[in-house]
Amino acid sequence: MDIDEVELKMQEALAHFEEELKKIRTGRANASMVDGVFVEAYGTMMPLNQVASIQATDATLIVITPFDPTTLNAISEAIRSNHSLGLNPADDGKVVRVPIPPLTEERRKEFAKLIGEKAEQAKISLRNTRHDALDDEKKREKSSEISKDDLYDSEQELNKMIEKFNSKIDSLSKQKESEVLSV
Repeated sequence: MDIDEVELKMQEALAHFEEELKKIRTGRANASMVDGVFVEAYGTMMPLNQVASIQATDATLIVITPFDPTTLNAISEAIRSNHSLGLNPADDGKVVRVPIPPLTEERRKEFAKLIGEKAEQAKISLRNTRHDALDDEKKREKSSEISKDDLYDSEQELNKMIEKFNSKIDSLSKQKESEVLSV
């Protein structure tokens, strides 16, 4: 078993989870809130950060400055049509201003639940990685490449690794949940 490869896959799952957490609103403006927005520009769908610069000027406002002024309406429409964001942008002909409304208690609870779902998805990804590595080790043991003791040692090492990553996921999700639930 290549333990470095397994750890790398688990690191990737953790990194993906961290990126997913960045997309969840906390009631404060953050440029990464609009990372998942795609804009139709030049006949193709492009990520927002490739057609405009994005800044959170204060806790309640994101300002988006398009590189090409002709994409202004497309940017506004792309943000408005992304219902998971729940944002209503306004443009003045030069920039798009996206006010971030305060979260309601109900919306905060929805986001907290979403954080839990994302954490569980990340843990499932970790378990799948462990399961695949363990299957490989069992095949090697069956073909007498490694002993039963080696298989047991590998299993223990995988369990320690998954415990470590699960605790990181729990820590990150609790931190984000407290950000979301604090008014």
